[in-house]
Amino acid sequence: MTNTHLIYFSPTKTTKKVIEKLAKGLGSDQIKHYDLTFADAVCDEPINDGVAVIGIPVYGGRVPQLFLDRLQRLTSTGVPAVLVALYGNREYEDALVELRDVAIAAGFSVVAAAAFIGEHSFSTTAQPIAANRPDRIDLQKATDFGLAIAAALQISTEPGLPDIPGNVPYKERVPLGGISPVTDRNRCTLCGTCAEVCPTFVITVSAEVGTNAEKCVMCCACVKDCPENARDLIHPAAQSRRDTLFQNCSTRKEPITFIWLPKAIPPHAG
Repeated sequence: MTNTHLIYFSPTKTTKKVIEKLAKGLGSDQIKHYDLTFADAVCDEPINDGVAVIGIPVYGGRVPQLFLDRLQRLTSTGVPAVLVALYGNREYEDALVELRDVAIAAGFSVVAAAAFIGEHSFSTTAQPIAANRPDRIDLQKATDFGLAIAAALQISTEPGLPDIPGNVPYKERVPLGGISPVTDRNRCTLCGTCAEVCPTFVITVSAEVGTNAEKCVMCCACVKDCPENARDLIHPAAQSRRDTLFQNCSTRKEPITFIWLPKAIPPHAG
């Protein structure tokens, strides 16, 4: 393996952690990042070498629309691609099958996929939902997955049929807009961290912190990265969802992986 292209959307950096460990297992000589969290991909030429790892968090069982919007300029000439969806211990639903279709449409050749678990964006200290994940065990599994893919690619780069659990047509998107984290003025120091980490650029900082809730995707990066713990998602609708997730999604789930390289190894799930 010579080059690995990491293409990702990762507001809370959990997806990035997983695909970086996967890249470690692939054993690439060079890793290039295409971070679509904050801006369009700077790539006017097709990706035509090495292997690509495409990673996203799952939003309501789908690929984030913001990621799809920013992926427009990225294309490939048949480069093998590994897909990673990171979800908050509920379900990944149609996200992986949607990501498969998007990757194939962009010209990638999908050879493997995985669903990993990350701390849910609604998780709090009082109501933890997959807190501190991906953990050490998850990250080791990501590295081991990369090793397995690298070994398979040494034998064959011809993919099988990427049959991923999920539905086509995909489920309806969960409506967004109108709900966002709020700022505790007594804690806030106007440091600007919240605005820096917001992938939708809807937070402004002047004499106070302002948020355009209509364009917020509730990734909660501003909540998790605030050094003063001054941001919180306390809207009644969000709290109701948090209560449901805490009650029903506390049992630990494990990553699931798939490899389709029929000339190298049989399809694998584990």
